[in-house]
Amino acid sequence: MQDLCSVVRRVPKGKVTTYGIIAKKIGINPRAVAASLRKNFDRSIPCHRVVYSDGKIGGYNRGIKNKIALLKKEGIKIKNGKIIEFEKVLFNYF
Repeated sequence: MQDLCSVVRRVPKGKVTTYGIIAKKIGINPRAVAASLRKNFDRSIPCHRVVYSDGKIGGYNRGIKNKIALLKKEGIKIKNGKIIEFEKVLFNYF
């Protein structure tokens, strides 16, 4: 099983991945991924790049507004809490 933090660090700027993709990659439940990231306060881990599988933004331990701002700064387009053209910015490890 790979380390959660190292897997999240591999998501490039301008891309997002999902809790489910990460869970599959490291062999744990998607809810466990979310719970672990919620507890993370290490700014070197780009938790803001992890979203729901339907393209919705999801939660963020530094606030949803901050997550949206960080994603937009990286070029991700968001409307009504959902990523526009989600498939184009989705990073999949497989």
